[in-house]
Amino acid sequence: MTRCLKATHQHIAQAAEALRAGGLVAFPTETVYGLGADAGSDASVARIFKAKGRPRFNPLIVLVENADYASKLSEVDDLSHCLIESFWPGPLTLVLPRRADAALSLLLSAGHDTIAMRAPAHEVAQDLLHAFGGPLAAPSANRSAKFSPTSAAHVADSLGPEVPLILDGGPCPRGLESTIVRTGGGNVTLLRPGALPRADIEAVLGQRLFQPEESDAPPAPGQRGGHYSPRHPVRLNAHHVAADEALLAFGSALEGANVALLNLSPAGDLTEAAAHLFAYLRALDQTPCTRIAVMPIPLHGLGEAINDRLTRAAG
Repeated sequence: MTRCLKATHQHIAQAAEALRAGGLVAFPTETVYGLGADAGSDASVARIFKAKGRPRFNPLIVLVENADYASKLSEVDDLSHCLIESFWPGPLTLVLPRRADAALSLLLSAGHDTIAMRAPAHEVAQDLLHAFGGPLAAPSANRSAKFSPTSAAHVADSLGPEVPLILDGGPCPRGLESTIVRTGGGNVTLLRPGALPRADIEAVLGQRLFQPEESDAPPAPGQRGGHYSPRHPVRLNAHHVAADEALLAFGSALEGANVALLNLSPAGDLTEAAAHLFAYLRALDQTPCTRIAVMPIPLHGLGEAINDRLTRAAG
């Protein structure tokens, strides 16, 4: 039976104890809700894969309290150190060479010699990490390939009894998963666009990010087509609405949305749109439409990550 508890200090302490006992706990971050487990326990990490129905070839992100933990678990080069100084805690995940003596489950890396880590900028997540006293495996708290959850209710709806304890910290302020990059050879490769815009990273580095390489075994989560799979088909860059379509609008909404209409941001604000994306897609997918039409979203700033998720949903 799932318990959904307000994220008080008392309940966070209970959640930390449940994690130490090998259990799963869902909790908020600034990006999306995470499904947490002891990152050092094979059995605990395996429970994440089972709960999500997640392919074992897909690696998991590890959350750490601060940069000191990252240095104990991975090899942090100069470029990574620069990014950590600039963006941690925050919505940036770094894929780093894993230390041979890192006390982490090998299941986290899905056969790679790297580990994906970030320090979250959310009070509940930080308090839970501190109370637990170590790193947590924490992918998004949803069934694999479905919409990422941005509220405790989304977690309960997606995973149900698979997650015994949910810490309710309200809606996630960013609403998009973290940006994932990999450093090496003096370059930084963008593996997944996310809540930290590309331009912010490039401004700190003073260089452009490389594009991700194609691979049958992705080194970062959320990289496969159809990763965010709704029940209804998704039609992108819509300039009209059919009678049987629901509309996901941006800016001035198109006329003719008779089934359902939700507007990511009437003012055309990409930050607001990112925060609403998964919740609105989830809501429209539950309407009696035959398809979801999505108005064009600009590609600059957070629009790159929004379009990435929409393209995968349409895939």
